[in-house]
Amino acid sequence: MLSATLIFGALVLPVIAAPSVVFNVKRQVSQLRPSYDFIIAGGGTTGLTVADRLTQAFPKKTVLVVEYGEVEYAPGIFDPPLAVWGGIGASASYFIVQSQPIPDVKNASAFVLAGKVVGGSSAINGQFFDRPSRYDLDSWSSCSGRGRPGQSQWGWDDVYPFFKKSVNFTAPLAAVAQKYNFTWDSSVYGPGPIYSSFPPFLWADHHGVRDAWAEMGIPPRRECAGGDKDALCWIPISQDPVTARRSHAGIGHYTAVNASRPNYDLLVKHQVVRVVYPKGPQRGPPLVEIRSLADSTLRNLTAKAEVVIAAGAFHTPAILQRSGFGKKSILKDAGIDVVVDLPGVGSNFQDHSGSGVSWNYSKPGDWYPLPSAMADPAFLADAVAGFNEIPARGPYTLANSNSAIFVPLRNITTTSQTIIERIRSMIADGSAASYLPADYRSDASMVAGYNEQLSKIADLLSNPHAPSIESTFATGTSLRAVNLHPLSRGTVRLNLTDKLQVPVVQYGTGSNPVDFDIYAAHVKYLQRVTKTTALKQFGAAEVTPGPAVQTDAQLIEYIKSSMVLSFMHPCCTAAMLPRDKGGVVDADLRVHGAAGLRVADMSVLPYLPSSHLSSVAYAVGEKAADILVKTWR
Repeated sequence: MLSATLIFGALVLPVIAAPSVVFNVKRQVSQLRPSYDFIIAGGGTTGLTVADRLTQAFPKKTVLVVEYGEVEYAPGIFDPPLAVWGGIGASASYFIVQSQPIPDVKNASAFVLAGKVVGGSSAINGQFFDRPSRYDLDSWSSCSGRGRPGQSQWGWDDVYPFFKKSVNFTAPLAAVAQKYNFTWDSSVYGPGPIYSSFPPFLWADHHGVRDAWAEMGIPPRRECAGGDKDALCWIPISQDPVTARRSHAGIGHYTAVNASRPNYDLLVKHQVVRVVYPKGPQRGPPLVEIRSLADSTLRNLTAKAEVVIAAGAFHTPAILQRSGFGKKSILKDAGIDVVVDLPGVGSNFQDHSGSGVSWNYSKPGDWYPLPSAMADPAFLADAVAGFNEIPARGPYTLANSNSAIFVPLRNITTTSQTIIERIRSMIADGSAASYLPADYRSDASMVAGYNEQLSKIADLLSNPHAPSIESTFATGTSLRAVNLHPLSRGTVRLNLTDKLQVPVVQYGTGSNPVDFDIYAAHVKYLQRVTKTTALKQFGAAEVTPGPAVQTDAQLIEYIKSSMVLSFMHPCCTAAMLPRDKGGVVDADLRVHGAAGLRVADMSVLPYLPSSHLSSVAYAVGEKAADILVKTWR
């Protein structure tokens, strides 16, 4: 039996012990206390982070988390018994969200998964654990009212400590680092509860594309988690460095601490229906109405201090709308009395999307192993055995990818200034509002907020150090271009047929035509990969878009037909903006016009960052908890 730490060379690698008995899990309302100090709606990435920190800071205050899902094992993105890398294997539970047909991309529908499990989407995501550029957060902060007296600040310097606090990075073994040329800076990480590391395995063709990127002039950066990521980056993945099992909020912020927190209760298999203000929204905190998934029984719960909604970009606006928070006309159509008129609830919806390129090799390199090796029974058996060793080894230690480029628009295309001027012109002439969803384009506050967002995004696109494109690579013959700062906006609205079900999601992909200028610039940039010496030596030849696509119009048609409509980063539906700019929460995450009610999840972002959302969700949770602790201490 191995001890709690394994020492290899100069490294001390932690081993996460089996979770302790989860004795605070409740499955019936009769098991709950008469009241709680804090009630958190949603046991996902951010909600569990807040609960952990509150119960730690206030051992005499009680915290209840209400979660729709259950406590489940959450396998990694590529774990046994999956035998095909890149496929979809066993997973924790999730909601399936399919958007309405999207007019500007040939009526295609986006497909999104959202965690329905203790741990939320951190228990089902691709484990790519990058952070945004510092310029994203500084831009958010200026949008949300930076400098207003008494309010929290959200610039990079303000949030960076919480990124560090949330994660525990373990450096790779010296032999692994040397083999793959991994680089990192341990000083940008802290002793957090969520583990991250580099895998001890990469597919054999991995460095071919990295060499091509370097040849294209993309500079490698030693570390991309310190705020600067206009570079070729190594990205950690959210897994235990010894066992290679997924590290997620359900472990780090619940099962790892619940035995020592008698003030921390978790109610599973219950839905938060709404919050209720019997004496009006200025007399809080509200009651929390919940529904048992077993028998649909409704029950009101009492919070003595505050209620925090942390149900995610889809379900947070649904809870708020059911509670009477939203645009008057939309609530009226749903037969719901208006409690606070907030047009921003369920508006401003965004997700990352993009098209890409593919190629083939006429003279492929002597690359072994590639994912095709998993078809060899002996190789597969060894891969499974390696995954179960301590420390784990082999292909199952690799998630989706841990290598990516992040490039500013100015370094992508000579037309960058034209694109930026087009954005600024639509703000100046008032035409930007015409690209907003019809149900709020006439609202002055929403238009004002959208114009400010576009102005900030134009500033980001002008910045020679702020990335516009992300492209990841692990193996194969294709690359996707992620548009990091889309201009188009969608909506999340209650399902009027059944208001308790997954809400109706309308993606606005491509509704602002300048997005297609950016998509096209990104694809043209990636087409340069196959023209590099690094890949031409293997006979690389472009397959898509391909030689038949010659004009910009043809390229746009290709993009519309080939886009990934969601990279599963939904956000921004309860934005942290001033109320007169369409905001739902202020910089302290308090819902405008409502006492004792806050929101803490990815719905509060004003617009998408230049990163995947997992690390952002943890940092928002850490900062939200810090705000609450300072308030109640």
